[in-house]
Amino acid sequence: MKYHHFRLRTALFAAALLLFASHAPLSAAPAAAAKPAEAPKPAFAAPDSIPFGSSLFQGNFAQAKPENREIGAGDKILLRLWGGMAFDGTLTVGDLGDIELPDIGAVTLAGLQESQLSEALRSKLNAAGQENTQIYCRVLNSQPISVTVTGSVKKPGRYSGAASESVLAFLDRAGGIDPRRGSYRNVLLLRGGETRATFDLYPFVLRGELPAVRLQNNDTIVVREKGISVNANGESRNAARFELRPGENLGETLVALAEPLPTATHVSISGTRSGAPYNLYLSMRDFRVTPLSDGDTVQFLADTPGDTIMVAVTGAIRGASRFPLRNGARLRDLQQYIAVDPARANLSGLYIKRKSVAARQKAAIDESLRRLEQSSMTATSSSSEEAQIRTHEAQMIAKFAEKARAVEPQGIVVVGSGGKVADIALEDGDIVVIPEKSDVVLVSGEVVMPQALVWSKKRDVKAYVKGAGGFTTRADADKILLIRPNGEIELDSDAVLPGDQIIVLPRVESKNMQAVKDISQIVYQIAVAAKLVIPL
Repeated sequence: MKYHHFRLRTALFAAALLLFASHAPLSAAPAAAAKPAEAPKPAFAAPDSIPFGSSLFQGNFAQAKPENREIGAGDKILLRLWGGMAFDGTLTVGDLGDIELPDIGAVTLAGLQESQLSEALRSKLNAAGQENTQIYCRVLNSQPISVTVTGSVKKPGRYSGAASESVLAFLDRAGGIDPRRGSYRNVLLLRGGETRATFDLYPFVLRGELPAVRLQNNDTIVVREKGISVNANGESRNAARFELRPGENLGETLVALAEPLPTATHVSISGTRSGAPYNLYLSMRDFRVTPLSDGDTVQFLADTPGDTIMVAVTGAIRGASRFPLRNGARLRDLQQYIAVDPARANLSGLYIKRKSVAARQKAAIDESLRRLEQSSMTATSSSSEEAQIRTHEAQMIAKFAEKARAVEPQGIVVVGSGGKVADIALEDGDIVVIPEKSDVVLVSGEVVMPQALVWSKKRDVKAYVKGAGGFTTRADADKILLIRPNGEIELDSDAVLPGDQIIVLPRVESKNMQAVKDISQIVYQIAVAAKLVIPL
């Protein structure tokens, strides 16, 4: 008997989930008092951001094969001349970047593109009076060079490549710059023990600028240790860890690199000075002349409220649908600017969609789901059969919670009651909804045939349910929700008005399963916050 009792409980639990899944969408009403969401952790508590420029080294430079590269020292030129003069052979570009044409003299080719080779030779022959000489020429596979890549790279070593390739290709072959130690702004090219060039990769990332330096055999590329590094995040286009060169440790440099958004008005600096924690909050103007230190975290903030807010209006209106208002404006201030259609507008049904309310509803749902999952995972069992049932319940609850977390509440604020609309303060981003008048009543939930019925003052709730085919076998006849157009919810009321929605809730027969009650509460929360019941 005990085993069959547990089987019955499992069946009832599954039935309850399916019953809630079968409901029609519920109308919205203000959320119940919810536990405030935990404040987000400050950005400076997060780990270091990725270095600016680290996305360069994904293997693309190492694999790229330039189709029209520059000619340089060591390249071999296949040349055939006939007609005015004859020549058939291979010439090598010397260290000075030229080749020696027999009876003609030196022709400088270094720095030219391969596509410009024929034109350069033709120009030299014409200048020597050989206009009738025909030319065939092409660059043979250039002599590969070997370059040593060392310093703060992931895979130091000696790598082969073409002299026409950039320093980025060889850094890419070495696995890229070590993000923990390496500098993206101090890369040296050594030749014969002397520094021939210094590369700063930031201009390349920002504007595609890179010094045109041709590599040679036995060159050495050295990535130096990174300099002062500062994390930047918040209201900026580039959130990353930026390296500052000597003399660049003022906020002005970081502003140029991080590119704060126009909304950024203030800056929070967190770091260490003389071994002690250091925090500073200042305006953008003052930040530009503020010195920064290694390891600082800079957060760009939008902390200055604007003088105006933007409110949208939708529904039974004509004319403008967006209104800029002074900060602190109230609903009555807005109503004088709204052009409504008096024949269609249900002004007593007015309600507001608000972002801050949606965030609180989301936090309340997430907290309820967390408690539900915790209770299902920690439930004890007195037998192996009950343990199997508990495991099955936990799996079903996990699937339910996954779908429930994907719900985005609408943040509906009920501003009217008894035909009167409260004059509440508006917030930036509010959407004021003025529903259209309706002569029908929508009946849904646990009824045989959910449908919209024409309103009649002679009908009460039970009459409308009867008009929709009556209750199903799963209905709870004592739990009927009456939802007004403005989002108000009444339970067990017979005063049905035009535009109302009647929802018959299911009957849940379970005496011992607390999970069913918890799921019911969450389903109601979601229905109120998002006007829907999640499918299971």
